[in-house]
This record gives sequence, structure tokens and C-alpha cells, in this order.
Amino acid sequence: MELLATYGWNSHFAQHLGADDGIPVRVISEQRGLYWAVSASGELPVELSGRLRFDAADPRELPAVGDWLAVRLSPDGRMGLVVRVLPRKSVIARGAAGRPTQEQILAANVDTAFVVTAVDRDFNPRRLERYLAMIWSGGARPVILLNKIDLHPDHAGLLAQAGLAFPGVDIHALSALHGRGLDPLREYLKPARTSVMLGSSGVGKSTLLNRLIGQDLQRLGDVRASDQRGRHTTSSRQMFLLPNGGLLIDTPGLRELRLGDAAPGLSRTFADIETLSTRCRFRDCRHTDEPGCAVLEALHDGLLARSHYDNYIKLLKEQEYQRRREDPAMKANAKRRWKSVHKDLRSINKIKRGEE
Repeated sequence: MELLATYGWNSHFAQHLGADDGIPVRVISEQRGLYWAVSASGELPVELSGRLRFDAADPRELPAVGDWLAVRLSPDGRMGLVVRVLPRKSVIARGAAGRPTQEQILAANVDTAFVVTAVDRDFNPRRLERYLAMIWSGGARPVILLNKIDLHPDHAGLLAQAGLAFPGVDIHALSALHGRGLDPLREYLKPARTSVMLGSSGVGKSTLLNRLIGQDLQRLGDVRASDQRGRHTTSSRQMFLLPNGGLLIDTPGLRELRLGDAAPGLSRTFADIETLSTRCRFRDCRHTDEPGCAVLEALHDGLLARSHYDNYIKLLKEQEYQRRREDPAMKANAKRRWKSVHKDLRSINKIKRGEE
């Protein structure tokens, strides 16, 4: 079991493995439904059982990189059949593109989630708030990495600005290309601890991974002369065992970041607004046009940044829309409400035309 312990196996997961479940393995790579895992004896391919495919109500119930699985070995011991996914300690999941009621799991059983952003054109506080909400909601610890500091004339000032924008979140400035600022990351990349790298394409995740591993395991495309951005060539999610024993999951660049159910993460990401809301006149204040709203007062007095507030309201509306899509009762209520609104509009139009 020594190899399993290297990959994070512990009593938390062991308690969920039944006597008839087979052996435990951890998923280290996944691409288009094909999985590769590590067992106590080494690496092996695994495939889903027909029953697991049939019983899965949504994609969240299928394996992802970082998951611990119960599998039964083939007679020759060269392949595993997945019996079930063991309960997760944490999950990094985003809303699936084009499917508002479903989520796509990016990584499972993660301790730390590195949000890698470049200090040039990629730096976007509003997008970072989305990442933080997603990570907090999944139960992991977010850490912001400001990469390519060699391209910014005042990276110290940018670091201070980010610290004010995201209180309580660890933020580090570094240059993966030149190997600067990497030492503080060792605190998170400890033996048997799992981290994941998230971010847009071209922010330097592959370069950073190669630096931490000490060799070029992830290929980087040519660098564009116009903005010094390398084309990210990572096409699948994969876990790497670092020289010091830490585990790091690399992911393809995210072009779009839809939030799943991120209510707990929103409260933590926008803790300043949540604190202000406790002083609102109404307990169900939506912070848009209600009288006695402490959030709107802070916005009017310049104590709250407009862009920060606007993103908060936008994300709240996204969450409400998703809940309506998922909750039949809310969906029915919304349908009745809009039906009543349309009926009133028809009556008003008739009055205006002199029909009543």
C-alpha cells in the first residue's frame, strides 16, 4: 500500500471501501472517457462497468482525475473494471457548456487549487472572482498565481492591488519562464497532497508544471511575438507526481467558466458584501433597488467598487437562473409569474387601443 499512500490514500478513503468492492485505485488521467489509474501494484487502464454507466444520473457521478475508485481486476490483472467512485473530499466543478443544469468535474479530492493568471492581458479580477467562488464551493483552498511578472513594470504594485481585492487568499507573483518566485509554492506541494492548476490558455501553466517537475513533460507551443503568449497544448487532465512527493493536476485552458452550484463560494468570495447585507433593512434584500439597503449605500458612498458589486449581482442572477432550471417548483412559479405579467400586458394594450 506504500504506492497508494504516495498518491494520497488514507483512512478517510479506506473507510468507504467495502469488503466486496475490489481494490482501490486513483485516477491519474482521463481523456474522452478513457481512464488511467494507479493501484498498489502500479499503473493500469480502467473502464466503467455497464451498471455504473447506467446508474449515473449525471456526469458528476462518473470518475474524474483525482478520484479514488473501487475496481475489480481482470483475470490477468492488467485492467480494472470500475465498480464505484468513492466519496470525494472536495471537487472542482464548473457548469457544463450548453447544459445549465449539469456540471463538469475538472478535478477531485484536491487540497489546493492554483488559479494561474498572467499579469499582462489575462489579468481580470472579475474572472478571478468566478474561479474563487468555484473553488471555495468545492471545498478546496484557492491560491492565485500571478505569472509572467517579468512582463509587468510594477508587479509589486499589482500584487498589492490583488491582495486588497482578494483578502484572505494567498497570492504569489512569479515567472515560470525564468524560474523566479517558485519557492513559496513548496508549502502547498507537500508529499501526498494534491493540487490542481486552473486558468486560461497561454498563461504559462505548462511552463510552470515543467519547472516544478524539473523536465519538459508538458509540451508548449510556439510563443507569439505579438504578446509573448505560448499556445497551450494540454488537451487532457492529468496528475503528475512531483520530485518532492506532491501531486499536481494539469488541466487544459478554460475558455469559459460557468458556475455550477456555487452559493457557499459566493458568500466567501464576496464576504465584504455579505457582511454589509447583514445591515440591510429587509432580510431578503436583493441589493438592487430596495430602500434601506446597506450594500447600495456603500456603493453610493464609494466604499464598494462598482465592478465588484456588478459582478456579485451578475453571479447571483446566474445562480438563481440555474436553481429555477433545476427546481420544478421554482420553474413552475416562474412560469406562472411570467404568464401573469403577459396577461397584464395584454390587458394594458387593449386599454390603450380602446378595446375596453
